[in-house]
Amino acid sequence: MNKKNFWQSLRDILALNTYKSVILLMFFVFFYYAFIAADRYVSESYISVRSSSSQDSSSSLGGLGALISPGTVNSNEDLLYLKTYITSLDMLKILDERIGIRKLYEEQKLDLFFRLYEDDSQENFLKFYQDRVKVIEETGMLKLEVEGFSPEQAYKISTAILDESEKFVNEVSHKSAREQLKFAETELIKYRDDYQSSRDKLIKFQNEHGVFDPLQEAERRASFTSQMEADIAKKEAQLLAMRSYINDDAPQLVTLRAEIVALKEQLEKEKQKVVSSSTIGKLNNLASDFQKLSIEASFAEKAYTTALTSFETTRVDAIRKIKNLVVLQSPTYPQSATYPRKAYNIITIFVILSLAFGVLKLVKTIIEEHKY
Repeated sequence: MNKKNFWQSLRDILALNTYKSVILLMFFVFFYYAFIAADRYVSESYISVRSSSSQDSSSSLGGLGALISPGTVNSNEDLLYLKTYITSLDMLKILDERIGIRKLYEEQKLDLFFRLYEDDSQENFLKFYQDRVKVIEETGMLKLEVEGFSPEQAYKISTAILDESEKFVNEVSHKSAREQLKFAETELIKYRDDYQSSRDKLIKFQNEHGVFDPLQEAERRASFTSQMEADIAKKEAQLLAMRSYINDDAPQLVTLRAEIVALKEQLEKEKQKVVSSSTIGKLNNLASDFQKLSIEASFAEKAYTTALTSFETTRVDAIRKIKNLVVLQSPTYPQSATYPRKAYNIITIFVILSLAFGVLKLVKTIIEEHKY
Protein backbone atom coordinates (compact mmCIF):
# COMPACT_ATOMS: atom_id res chain seq x y z
CA MET A 1 0.00 0.00 0.00
CA ASN A 2 1.43 3.36 -1.05
CA LYS A 3 1.32 6.54 1.02
CA LYS A 4 -1.70 7.97 -0.80
CA ASN A 5 -3.79 4.84 -0.26
CA PHE A 6 -2.83 4.79 3.46
CA TRP A 7 -4.09 8.33 4.12
CA GLN A 8 -7.26 7.63 2.13
CA SER A 9 -8.07 4.55 4.24
CA LEU A 10 -7.47 6.42 7.51
CA ARG A 11 -9.67 9.29 6.32
CA ASP A 12 -12.48 6.86 5.52
CA ILE A 13 -12.30 5.38 9.01
CA LEU A 14 -12.47 8.77 10.69
CA ALA A 15 -15.27 9.86 8.42
CA LEU A 16 -17.73 8.34 10.88
CA ASN A 17 -19.59 10.78 13.13
CA THR A 18 -17.35 10.69 16.17
CA TYR A 19 -19.59 12.95 18.23
CA LYS A 20 -22.51 10.52 17.86
CA SER A 21 -20.19 7.71 18.95
CA VAL A 22 -19.38 9.59 22.14
CA ILE A 23 -23.10 10.10 22.84
CA LEU A 24 -23.76 6.41 22.21
CA LEU A 25 -20.94 5.34 24.52
CA MET A 26 -22.14 7.69 27.25
CA PHE A 27 -25.60 6.15 26.93
CA PHE A 28 -24.11 2.74 27.72
CA VAL A 29 -22.17 4.27 30.61
CA PHE A 30 -25.35 5.80 32.07
CA PHE A 31 -27.20 2.51 31.59
CA TYR A 32 -24.41 0.56 33.30
CA TYR A 33 -24.25 2.77 36.37
CA ALA A 34 -28.03 3.12 36.60
CA PHE A 35 -29.07 -0.51 36.26
CA ILE A 36 -26.06 -2.85 36.31
CA ALA A 37 -23.23 -1.50 38.51
CA ALA A 38 -23.23 -3.29 41.88
CA ASP A 39 -23.29 -1.07 44.94
CA ARG A 40 -20.34 -1.74 47.23
CA TYR A 41 -20.64 -0.87 50.92
CA VAL A 42 -17.56 -0.33 53.09
CA SER A 43 -17.28 -1.20 56.78
CA GLU A 44 -14.35 0.55 58.49
CA SER A 45 -12.54 -0.29 61.70
CA TYR A 46 -9.28 0.63 63.44
CA ILE A 47 -7.18 -1.92 65.32
CA SER A 48 -3.83 -2.12 67.04
CA VAL A 49 -1.71 -4.60 69.00
CA ARG A 50 -0.76 -3.83 72.60
CA SER A 51 1.66 -5.76 74.77
CA SER A 52 0.49 -6.45 78.32
CA SER A 53 3.63 -8.23 79.58
CA SER A 54 5.93 -6.40 81.95
CA GLN A 55 9.67 -6.40 81.67
CA ASP A 56 10.22 -5.31 85.27
CA SER A 57 10.04 -8.85 86.59
CA SER A 58 12.60 -10.24 84.17
CA SER A 59 15.04 -7.38 84.66
CA SER A 60 14.96 -7.83 88.42
CA LEU A 61 15.96 -11.48 88.13
CA GLY A 62 19.42 -10.81 86.80
CA GLY A 63 21.20 -12.69 84.05
CA LEU A 64 19.34 -15.98 84.24
CA GLY A 65 15.97 -14.23 84.49
CA ALA A 66 16.71 -12.13 81.43
CA LEU A 67 17.70 -15.28 79.58
CA ILE A 68 14.50 -17.24 80.07
CA SER A 69 11.87 -14.52 80.53
CA PRO A 70 9.80 -13.68 77.45
CA GLY A 71 10.61 -10.47 75.63
CA THR A 72 8.46 -8.12 73.61
CA VAL A 73 8.34 -7.88 69.85
CA ASN A 74 8.46 -4.53 68.13
CA SER A 75 4.95 -3.10 67.67
CA ASN A 76 5.57 -2.41 63.96
CA GLU A 77 6.42 -6.06 63.45
CA ASP A 78 3.19 -7.10 65.20
CA LEU A 79 1.16 -4.86 62.90
CA LEU A 80 3.00 -6.17 59.83
CA TYR A 81 2.32 -9.78 60.82
CA LEU A 82 -1.35 -9.02 61.41
CA LYS A 83 -1.67 -7.10 58.15
CA THR A 84 -0.18 -9.99 56.21
CA TYR A 85 -2.41 -12.51 57.96
CA ILE A 86 -5.64 -10.60 57.28
CA THR A 87 -5.05 -10.69 53.51
CA SER A 88 -3.64 -14.23 53.48
CA LEU A 89 -5.10 -17.43 52.08
CA ASP A 90 -5.29 -18.88 55.59
CA MET A 91 -7.64 -16.11 56.69
CA LEU A 92 -9.72 -16.57 53.54
CA LYS A 93 -10.13 -20.30 54.20
CA ILE A 94 -11.19 -19.64 57.79
CA LEU A 95 -13.74 -17.05 56.67
CA ASP A 96 -15.11 -19.44 54.07
CA GLU A 97 -15.56 -22.15 56.71
CA ARG A 98 -17.05 -19.77 59.26
CA ILE A 99 -19.36 -17.46 57.27
CA GLY A 100 -19.24 -18.91 53.74
CA ILE A 101 -17.61 -15.82 52.27
CA ARG A 102 -17.41 -17.35 48.79
CA LYS A 103 -21.16 -17.83 48.65
CA LEU A 104 -21.64 -14.25 49.84
CA TYR A 105 -19.50 -12.95 47.00
CA GLU A 106 -21.16 -15.22 44.44
CA GLU A 107 -24.60 -13.77 45.26
CA GLN A 108 -23.75 -10.74 43.07
CA LYS A 109 -24.21 -11.91 39.49
CA LEU A 110 -25.39 -8.88 37.54
CA ASP A 111 -22.22 -6.77 37.46
CA LEU A 112 -19.73 -8.80 35.46
CA PHE A 113 -16.84 -6.53 36.44
CA PHE A 114 -17.27 -7.47 40.12
CA ARG A 115 -18.54 -10.99 39.85
CA LEU A 116 -17.00 -14.11 41.36
CA TYR A 117 -17.76 -17.25 39.38
CA GLU A 118 -18.30 -20.66 40.91
CA ASP A 119 -15.54 -22.23 38.85
CA ASP A 120 -12.96 -19.53 39.61
CA SER A 121 -9.67 -20.91 40.89
CA GLN A 122 -8.38 -20.46 44.41
CA GLU A 123 -5.89 -17.87 43.16
CA ASN A 124 -8.68 -15.80 41.53
CA PHE A 125 -10.78 -16.14 44.67
CA LEU A 126 -7.87 -14.84 46.79
CA LYS A 127 -7.28 -11.94 44.39
CA PHE A 128 -10.99 -11.08 44.49
CA TYR A 129 -10.90 -11.14 48.32
CA GLN A 130 -7.78 -8.98 48.50
CA ASP A 131 -9.44 -6.43 46.22
CA ARG A 132 -12.42 -6.28 48.60
CA VAL A 133 -10.38 -6.13 51.85
CA LYS A 134 -7.86 -3.34 52.27
CA VAL A 135 -5.54 -2.99 55.27
CA ILE A 136 -3.94 0.44 55.54
CA GLU A 137 -1.05 0.84 57.99
CA GLU A 138 -1.12 4.09 59.91
CA THR A 139 0.90 5.34 62.89
CA GLY A 140 0.70 2.58 65.49
CA MET A 141 -2.52 1.06 64.11
CA LEU A 142 -4.23 -0.54 61.12
CA LYS A 143 -7.26 0.76 59.24
CA LEU A 144 -9.41 -2.07 57.94
CA GLU A 145 -11.76 -1.38 55.01
CA VAL A 146 -14.03 -4.26 54.01
CA GLU A 147 -16.25 -4.07 50.92
CA GLY A 148 -19.50 -5.92 50.64
CA PHE A 149 -22.40 -5.92 48.20
CA SER A 150 -24.77 -5.09 51.05
CA PRO A 151 -24.39 -3.38 54.43
CA GLU A 152 -25.00 -6.67 56.23
CA GLN A 153 -22.37 -8.45 54.15
CA ALA A 154 -19.69 -5.80 54.75
CA TYR A 155 -20.37 -5.72 58.49
CA LYS A 156 -20.47 -9.52 58.76
CA ILE A 157 -17.14 -10.02 56.98
CA SER A 158 -15.45 -7.20 58.91
CA THR A 159 -16.60 -8.59 62.27
CA ALA A 160 -15.43 -12.09 61.38
CA ILE A 161 -12.01 -10.75 60.33
CA LEU A 162 -11.58 -8.97 63.67
CA ASP A 163 -12.55 -12.10 65.61
CA GLU A 164 -10.06 -14.24 63.72
CA SER A 165 -7.38 -11.54 64.02
CA GLU A 166 -7.74 -11.58 67.80
CA LYS A 167 -7.36 -15.37 67.81
CA PHE A 168 -4.27 -15.04 65.64
CA VAL A 169 -2.65 -12.46 67.93
CA ASN A 170 -3.44 -14.52 71.01
CA GLU A 171 -2.20 -17.77 69.48
CA VAL A 172 1.08 -16.27 68.29
CA SER A 173 1.59 -14.69 71.70
CA HIS A 174 0.72 -17.86 73.62
CA LYS A 175 2.84 -20.01 71.34
CA SER A 176 5.84 -17.84 72.13
CA ALA A 177 4.98 -17.99 75.83
CA ARG A 178 4.69 -21.80 75.71
CA GLU A 179 8.10 -22.06 74.08
CA GLN A 180 9.57 -19.81 76.75
CA LEU A 181 7.82 -21.84 79.46
CA LYS A 182 9.19 -25.09 78.07
CA PHE A 183 12.70 -23.67 78.03
CA ALA A 184 12.26 -22.29 81.58
CA GLU A 185 11.04 -25.69 82.78
CA THR A 186 14.03 -27.43 81.21
CA GLU A 187 16.41 -24.99 82.90
CA LEU A 188 14.58 -25.41 86.21
CA ILE A 189 14.93 -29.20 86.11
CA LYS A 190 18.61 -28.87 85.24
CA TYR A 191 19.39 -26.50 88.12
CA ARG A 192 17.24 -28.53 90.52
CA ASP A 193 19.20 -31.70 89.68
CA ASP A 194 22.49 -29.84 90.09
CA TYR A 195 21.39 -28.52 93.47
CA GLN A 196 20.23 -31.93 94.64
CA SER A 197 23.46 -33.53 93.47
CA SER A 198 25.62 -31.00 95.31
CA ARG A 199 23.54 -31.43 98.49
CA ASP A 200 23.86 -35.23 98.26
CA LYS A 201 27.64 -34.94 97.95
CA LEU A 202 27.79 -32.68 100.99
CA ILE A 203 25.63 -35.01 103.11
CA LYS A 204 27.62 -38.05 102.00
CA PHE A 205 30.84 -36.30 102.99
CA GLN A 206 29.45 -35.49 106.44
CA ASN A 207 28.26 -39.06 106.97
CA GLU A 208 31.53 -40.64 105.83
CA HIS A 209 33.71 -38.51 108.15
CA GLY A 210 31.28 -38.22 111.04
CA VAL A 211 31.40 -34.43 111.20
CA PHE A 212 28.69 -31.88 110.58
CA ASP A 213 30.99 -28.95 109.83
CA PRO A 214 34.78 -29.52 109.83
CA LEU A 215 35.34 -25.77 109.79
CA GLN A 216 33.50 -25.32 113.07
CA GLU A 217 35.18 -28.46 114.42
CA ALA A 218 38.58 -27.06 113.52
CA GLU A 219 37.74 -23.75 115.16
CA ARG A 220 36.50 -25.54 118.27
CA ARG A 221 39.65 -27.66 118.55
CA ALA A 222 41.87 -24.68 117.87
CA SER A 223 40.12 -22.86 120.69
CA PHE A 224 40.52 -25.94 122.88
CA THR A 225 44.27 -26.22 122.21
CA SER A 226 44.69 -22.50 122.87
CA GLN A 227 42.94 -22.97 126.22
CA MET A 228 45.19 -25.93 127.01
CA GLU A 229 48.30 -23.93 126.18
CA ALA A 230 47.08 -21.18 128.47
CA ASP A 231 46.48 -23.73 131.25
CA ILE A 232 49.98 -25.23 130.78
CA ALA A 233 51.58 -21.79 130.90
CA LYS A 234 49.61 -20.97 134.05
CA LYS A 235 50.64 -24.22 135.77
CA GLU A 236 54.29 -23.80 134.75
CA ALA A 237 54.28 -20.35 136.27
CA GLN A 238 52.70 -21.79 139.37
CA LEU A 239 55.37 -24.53 139.48
CA LEU A 240 58.15 -21.97 139.17
CA ALA A 241 56.71 -19.94 142.01
CA MET A 242 56.27 -22.95 144.33
CA ARG A 243 59.83 -24.17 143.80
CA SER A 244 61.06 -21.00 145.42
CA TYR A 245 59.75 -22.04 148.80
CA ILE A 246 59.01 -25.80 148.56
CA ASN A 247 61.38 -28.72 148.09
CA ASP A 248 61.43 -30.39 144.65
CA ASP A 249 60.26 -33.70 146.07
CA ALA A 250 57.28 -32.16 147.83
CA PRO A 251 53.96 -33.86 146.92
CA GLN A 252 52.48 -30.59 145.63
CA LEU A 253 55.29 -30.15 143.10
CA VAL A 254 55.19 -33.78 142.03
CA THR A 255 51.48 -33.54 141.39
CA LEU A 256 51.82 -30.25 139.54
CA ARG A 257 54.59 -31.63 137.33
CA ALA A 258 52.44 -34.67 136.50
CA GLU A 259 49.54 -32.40 135.50
CA ILE A 260 51.81 -30.34 133.27
CA VAL A 261 53.15 -33.44 131.54
CA ALA A 262 49.62 -34.81 131.01
CA LEU A 263 48.43 -31.52 129.59
CA LYS A 264 51.35 -31.36 127.16
CA GLU A 265 50.69 -34.89 125.99
CA GLN A 266 47.02 -34.11 125.44
CA LEU A 267 47.94 -30.89 123.66
CA GLU A 268 50.22 -32.77 121.28
CA LYS A 269 47.46 -35.25 120.45
CA GLU A 270 45.00 -32.44 119.72
CA LYS A 271 47.49 -30.70 117.43
CA GLN A 272 48.03 -33.93 115.54
CA LYS A 273 44.31 -34.18 114.93
CA VAL A 274 44.16 -30.70 113.45
CA VAL A 275 47.39 -30.51 111.47
CA SER A 276 49.48 -33.35 110.16
CA SER A 277 51.88 -34.06 107.33
CA SER A 278 49.52 -36.84 106.24
CA THR A 279 46.54 -35.59 104.20
CA ILE A 280 44.32 -38.60 104.90
CA GLY A 281 41.68 -38.17 107.57
CA LYS A 282 43.12 -34.95 109.04
CA LEU A 283 40.85 -32.14 110.08
CA ASN A 284 42.53 -29.44 108.04
CA ASN A 285 42.06 -31.43 104.83
CA LEU A 286 38.49 -32.26 105.79
CA ALA A 287 37.80 -28.58 106.32
CA SER A 288 39.22 -27.72 102.89
CA ASP A 289 37.14 -30.38 101.14
CA PHE A 290 34.04 -29.40 103.09
CA GLN A 291 34.47 -25.74 102.16
CA LYS A 292 34.68 -26.64 98.47
CA LEU A 293 31.51 -28.74 98.64
CA SER A 294 29.71 -26.02 100.60
CA ILE A 295 30.54 -23.36 97.98
CA GLU A 296 29.29 -25.63 95.18
CA ALA A 297 26.07 -26.35 97.08
CA SER A 298 25.53 -22.65 97.83
CA PHE A 299 26.02 -21.66 94.18
CA ALA A 300 23.68 -24.44 93.00
CA GLU A 301 21.06 -23.33 95.52
CA LYS A 302 21.16 -19.71 94.28
CA ALA A 303 20.95 -20.82 90.64
CA TYR A 304 18.00 -23.09 91.46
CA THR A 305 16.21 -20.30 93.35
CA THR A 306 16.64 -17.91 90.41
CA ALA A 307 15.45 -20.54 87.93
CA LEU A 308 12.40 -21.27 90.08
CA THR A 309 11.49 -17.57 90.28
CA SER A 310 11.93 -17.17 86.52
CA PHE A 311 9.81 -20.24 85.86
CA GLU A 312 6.97 -18.86 87.98
CA THR A 313 7.16 -15.51 86.20
CA THR A 314 7.11 -17.17 82.79
CA ARG A 315 4.23 -19.44 83.84
CA VAL A 316 2.10 -16.46 84.85
CA ASP A 317 2.87 -14.72 81.55
CA ALA A 318 1.89 -17.86 79.66
CA ILE A 319 -1.48 -18.02 81.40
CA ARG A 320 -2.56 -14.47 80.65
CA LYS A 321 -2.71 -12.88 77.19
CA ILE A 322 0.70 -11.34 76.63
CA LYS A 323 -0.48 -9.42 73.56
CA ASN A 324 -3.95 -8.09 72.92
CA LEU A 325 -5.78 -6.97 69.82
CA VAL A 326 -7.09 -3.50 70.66
CA VAL A 327 -10.16 -2.44 68.67
CA LEU A 328 -9.94 1.34 68.53
CA GLN A 329 -13.09 1.52 66.41
CA SER A 330 -15.52 -1.34 65.96
CA PRO A 331 -16.66 -2.22 62.43
CA THR A 332 -19.11 0.35 61.15
CA TYR A 333 -22.49 -0.59 59.70
CA PRO A 334 -22.60 1.34 56.41
CA GLN A 335 -25.77 3.26 55.63
CA SER A 336 -25.00 4.10 52.01
CA ALA A 337 -22.86 2.67 49.23
CA THR A 338 -19.32 3.98 49.04
CA TYR A 339 -18.64 2.54 45.59
CA PRO A 340 -19.15 3.07 42.74
CA ARG A 341 -18.89 6.84 42.72
CA LYS A 342 -21.36 7.16 39.91
CA ALA A 343 -21.35 10.91 39.30
CA TYR A 344 -17.56 11.09 39.51
CA ASN A 345 -17.07 8.13 37.20
CA ILE A 346 -19.60 9.37 34.64
CA ILE A 347 -18.01 12.82 34.50
CA THR A 348 -14.54 11.30 34.26
CA ILE A 349 -15.54 8.99 31.39
CA PHE A 350 -17.26 11.87 29.58
CA VAL A 351 -14.12 14.01 29.87
CA ILE A 352 -11.95 11.19 28.58
CA LEU A 353 -14.27 10.50 25.63
CA SER A 354 -14.46 14.20 24.83
CA LEU A 355 -10.68 14.43 24.79
CA ALA A 356 -10.55 11.39 22.56
CA PHE A 357 -13.16 12.99 20.29
CA GLY A 358 -11.04 16.15 20.08
CA VAL A 359 -7.92 14.17 19.25
CA LEU A 360 -9.74 12.27 16.52
CA LYS A 361 -11.08 15.52 15.04
CA LEU A 362 -7.55 16.89 15.03
CA VAL A 363 -6.26 13.78 13.28
CA LYS A 364 -9.08 14.03 10.73
CA THR A 365 -8.22 17.66 10.02
CA ILE A 366 -4.56 16.76 9.46
CA ILE A 367 -5.58 14.01 7.04
CA GLU A 368 -7.84 16.40 5.13
CA GLU A 369 -4.91 18.82 4.77
CA HIS A 370 -2.67 16.05 3.44
CA LYS A 371 -5.30 15.21 0.85
CA TYR A 372 -4.55 18.36 -1.11
